[in-house]
Amino acid sequence: METRSCGDRLMCTVTLLLLCACPPCCRASWMRLGLGPSGGPEDQDCAAPPLSPGQAALCREKPFLLPGVRRGARLAIAECQSQFKDERWNCSTREDASVFGTESNSGTKETAFIHAMMAAGLVHGVTRSCSQGNMTECGCDTRLQGGGSPAEGWHWGGCSDHIQYGIWFSRKFIDSSVRNTSASGGYTLVAMNQHNSESGRQAVVRTMATHCRCHGVSGSCGVKTCWKTVAPLEQVGVYLKERYERSVQVWDRSRRKTRRKERRPPVEPHQLIFVNKSPNYCLEDRRWGVAGTRGRRCNRTSTGPDSCVLLCCGRGYNTHLVRHVQRCECKFVWCCYVHCRRCESMNDMHTCK
Repeated sequence: METRSCGDRLMCTVTLLLLCACPPCCRASWMRLGLGPSGGPEDQDCAAPPLSPGQAALCREKPFLLPGVRRGARLAIAECQSQFKDERWNCSTREDASVFGTESNSGTKETAFIHAMMAAGLVHGVTRSCSQGNMTECGCDTRLQGGGSPAEGWHWGGCSDHIQYGIWFSRKFIDSSVRNTSASGGYTLVAMNQHNSESGRQAVVRTMATHCRCHGVSGSCGVKTCWKTVAPLEQVGVYLKERYERSVQVWDRSRRKTRRKERRPPVEPHQLIFVNKSPNYCLEDRRWGVAGTRGRRCNRTSTGPDSCVLLCCGRGYNTHLVRHVQRCECKFVWCCYVHCRRCESMNDMHTCK
């Protein structure tokens, strides 16, 4: 009996050590699919990627959707970095399983954007895969076909993107893998991430575009056939960046009780929400995955977030003289080569101290 008790205590100790060594923010995430290679045999492997048991089961059930998931995650990470390339937090990724470090689950505005952008990328990738005919169980959205306005000379036709299938898959893939925990802030953080993921999906819906093609004799536009497509993910990223700038802070119910007079009106489904204020991201903090802005390139003449004043957090900046060498004044010489001059220019480059 005593031996069994010692064994139980040893097992509990090992479990606690594993939890400390691998906190929730550092556990494997499906977002890591966006950092791997694409277009190879590994796209069809549902065991290799960092998927939860539910995601792995869904992947095995629908293996041909995995390339679309990878493509959506890869484009979403690239778009996040494009939107924040001039900000103190530039959506940098890490080599560990968390992808975005503690920002994946820190409850900040940046966390909100990450979950919204990744969910939007997943909807976009799967929806486009359906419309391109890469799937056996989904294709074009035929619900609109046959409708339109004959009086105005147009009707729905063509191949509209099946956005509803992409949204359904995104919800099942992301939301069903989330487990509600009793950890401090766990439930509120789960609800926040799920809300922002849904906001990202609705961003794809809100930015959809309608395209039409004319039909008629001698190039006339007597009749038009119209269909709907998802917008480029860059447009979705711009939309979500605007939502990020106007995100709404909600109370973390696990850490404080909201008084009646402090109650806030419910947020809209398209709004991004966060529970914790963001750090300033000025100084490097490896423990929390903050890279800092030291060494970042800044614009001395800008007044925006990429300015040396804002990006360098008041620490000042260094100026380097950089030489650029490129081909110029190219001319075609008969026969048959191109002759170019070698041009050099000296430019100032400013980096944060």
